Amino acid sequence: LESVYAETHRGFESHSLRERRSGAPELLSPTAADLVSPARAPRVRAMDIDPAVFTDAAIPDEVRVFNAELRATLLSFPRTSDLTPEENRAARLEGDGPFGPVIHSDRARTVTIEGPGGDLDLRIIEPDDPPAGVYVHIHGGGWVLGAADHADVRNEDMAMAADVAVVSIDYRLAPEHPFPAGVEDCVAGARWIIDNASAEFGTERLTIGGESAGANLAAAVLQRSRDDFGYTSWLGANLVFGVYLPTGTPSVMAWDLDGYVLDADTMDWFRHHYVGSDEAPIDDPSFAPLYGDLASMPPALFTIGTLDPLVDDTLFMATRWAASGAEALLEVHPGGVHAFDAFDTDMARRARARMHEFIGAAVARG
Repeated sequence: LESVYAETHRGFESHSLRERRSGAPELLSPTAADLVSPARAPRVRAMDIDPAVFTDAAIPDEVRVFNAELRATLLSFPRTSDLTPEENRAARLEGDGPFGPVIHSDRARTVTIEGPGGDLDLRIIEPDDPPAGVYVHIHGGGWVLGAADHADVRNEDMAMAADVAVVSIDYRLAPEHPFPAGVEDCVAGARWIIDNASAEFGTERLTIGGESAGANLAAAVLQRSRDDFGYTSWLGANLVFGVYLPTGTPSVMAWDLDGYVLDADTMDWFRHHYVGSDEAPIDDPSFAPLYGDLASMPPALFTIGTLDPLVDDTLFMATRWAASGAEALLEVHPGGVHAFDAFDTDMARRARARMHEFIGAAVARG
């Protein structure tokens, strides 16, 4: 037990040692296939962290150059918090922002079900052949921005690479629908998929995942599906730079950099709109999954970059996940900014391939 504590502590200590350590990163982690093997017992090895990963010296030259170009580009646009939700959404739809136009998949179709607040759309993208499983996707956007169809490109890639039907839940957004509207929609969407996956897709092998606020909602759905209707058969969770304590972990509270997708004002802006009141329900796991009971969670792949203000969210949640007895694989990418996997870099391509491998292995092994 002392050695387990020491190894975990060494990982968290790396934040304070960031400027005093150097060397190339070496992540000691199992393969995705090993992680989801039902014959394996939970391992601390999946949580090993090399402090060198968090040093400036660990950032690849390509990433360093890309980050500088990205920062210059983003600083030339109004920051998210300077605009209203409506203005941000309009700019995204018109392709006026730094991320260009929304690209839709020709494979996508929409199923409308009855949700807690009325019609709830599920956007479905399937591979060529009958899928081996289903990937329930929840998009990011700080609970305020984004939509299921905005993720068509990444979801089509997931469908084809992992041989899964991807079902993205188009949940209600704040501030028009503050917490817990989005969570309730995602729970309802997941319940429908659980009940109908066999008839719709010919398989009951289910996985789940999301990015940023979507990872928050996915983690909440995993806990709620267990508690509300006793479902604990998820085969894997792909949790990508998630926010698991929306009121702010230490790395969020200390963040003082601009131009790396997320900044302090923007995080406050998202949180203010999502909460919808002056007091955040921090003790509600549907709001802050980090505080929830993580018993009976599936194997999870946690992905984060070291230049993401949410880095502590992932370090804390991955450690609690492993401590609960669930399998946790942590992928830390030196120099990765928030949403780094959405860009055209070698690091982003490797991260996406790892996610595809993880979900594909999960459904293949059942």
